[in-house]
Formats: sequence, C-alpha cells, structure tokens
Amino acid sequence: MRHAKYRNQLPQSKDNIYLADGGLETTMLFLEGFDLPYFAAFNLMRTQEGKQAIENYLLKYIEIAKENGTGIILDTPTWRASQDWGNLLCYSPEALDAVNQESVEMLHDIRDAHETEATKCVINGAIGPRGDGYNPSFIMSAQQASDYHRAQVTSFVKAGADMITAVTMNYVNEAIGITRLGAEAGIPTAISFTVETDGRLPTGETLEEAIRKTEIATENSPVYYMINCAHTTHFENAVKSGGSWRDRIGGLRANASALSHAELDEAEELDDGNPSEFAAQHVELARHLPNLVMVGGCCGTDHRHIAAIHQHFHS
Repeated sequence: MRHAKYRNQLPQSKDNIYLADGGLETTMLFLEGFDLPYFAAFNLMRTQEGKQAIENYLLKYIEIAKENGTGIILDTPTWRASQDWGNLLCYSPEALDAVNQESVEMLHDIRDAHETEATKCVINGAIGPRGDGYNPSFIMSAQQASDYHRAQVTSFVKAGADMITAVTMNYVNEAIGITRLGAEAGIPTAISFTVETDGRLPTGETLEEAIRKTEIATENSPVYYMINCAHTTHFENAVKSGGSWRDRIGGLRANASALSHAELDEAEELDDGNPSEFAAQHVELARHLPNLVMVGGCCGTDHRHIAAIHQHFHS
C-alpha cells in the first residue's frame, strides 16, 4: 500500500489557495469524445486509452498549478464508483474496490513524477451521491449513508488517499453519514453541497442550514465545506448575505453554465460559458469567504477556466 503523504496535515490554506481540476466528466464526454454511461468516469479506468486520457487531463492542471506557484488537489475519477452505480455497469463489490484503489494508485504515480516543493499534490478520493446528483429521489438516514459509502471510503483509506470529499451532496443526512465515516477512518473529509438556481439545496434547505446541521451532527468534523455543480450566480447572494457559517466554506467548484440542473440534464451540447467572466466572479466571491483554500471547476469547465481563475487571483 502507498503512503498517505498529507493525511495528517493538509497543505492547502487560505494563504496558499490550491487549485483543482475542472469538469472531468464533461471534458471526457464532450471534448475527448468518450462514451460515459451514467456519467461514470471511473469506467475509463478499464482501458489503457481511458486511463491515459485521465492522466493527460490532470497533467494540464498540474502545469497550471506550477505556472501559478501553487499546489493542486488531484481527484480520483470515482464520483460514480459506489455500488448502486457499479451494479448498472456490472461491477462486483470486488471490482469496485479494485477500481477505487487503482484510481488512488494512479494519482500516486502522477504525484511521484510531477510534484515539486512549490506544487504539492494532494490525493483526494472523490465520493458522489448514492442517487442522482441533482434530484434526491430517495433520502437515506445518516446511518444508511454510512453503511452505503463505507466500502468506497475503506478503499480510499487502504490505497493511501490524503483526504476524501463528498461531492454534489444534495441533502444533509448523506453528508453526515460520509463525514462520520471519515472521522471513524481517521481521514480528513470535506463536504461539498450543490444548490439550485435559488441558492438552496434541492431539498429546500439553505447552505447555512445544511452546514450548521452537519456541524452539529458531526461535532464540526469536516475539514471544510464546499459548493459545487452550480453557477456562481446561483449562490452568490447566499455567500454575500453574511454570517459566520461562511467561515467554514473552504472550496468552490462551480459550473461554467448558468443553466439550471434540469436544463443541464437535457443539454446535448456543452455550455462552457465565459472563462474570464467566470474567473472574475470567483475573485468577487473570495472576498466574502475568508477561509477559502481551494478553487476548481465542475460541469462545463476545463483548463481554460481554472487558468483564468488563478491568473485573476494572482494579478
């Protein structure tokens, strides 16, 4: 097993904002021409061509980090690599364990080859929702969420991930369940909520309510919270409205498109927005987020958006 280099002390901080990649799935689907059944990028790990495409994709972002003299958080391509989604693609529990561990091992190889003192590479195990990222059609209890996600968290811990992030969480119980797993396993855990165009979770809760409920239920266990898979205009009013809860937001991974989740579900072409405008919006949001430690992208974003963000931050 590989060594988790930064598990005991994550290097990203408000004084050294790290970058992350953009929208892996939309890049592979729309720009690289891969077939992604169920939006499952982990299935690309089955072939050498797919694995190489993921590596080439990540290397673009590592170069941006080096150009900006900052570090990078390298995500595993495993947003869909949990059992319900694995069943749809004929993955046994053993096969899912293997692909989750292999995804971490791939990032270890990339880090070994490309990390520098200025550009530290944090290996992050990406966990997606059990159900649809946009529509919480069924809601688990926190205990059910822990039971469901335990296998994937265990795979990441065994393979030497530095941290895990629950991405596109659309209701609180699932976030609580995953946070408790991370605490139990001794691995830093970040929680990323998604919101609709009104700035609220699909369940109707505000970001403040979701964060406060998770904090209470987990004794403030997440290392930080994030917002992802929504355009900056969807949550800017919530962020600018004030409140100490914003101190716990450490990451942003916004969509390039201002379309709603329902509209994105129906979209047949990529809406990549305006990278320069996207970057300027992040600089404005950062003024209201005193503990921001990482910025990346989500659906529709690619290396152009991330490069623009970091150019704006350092200009």
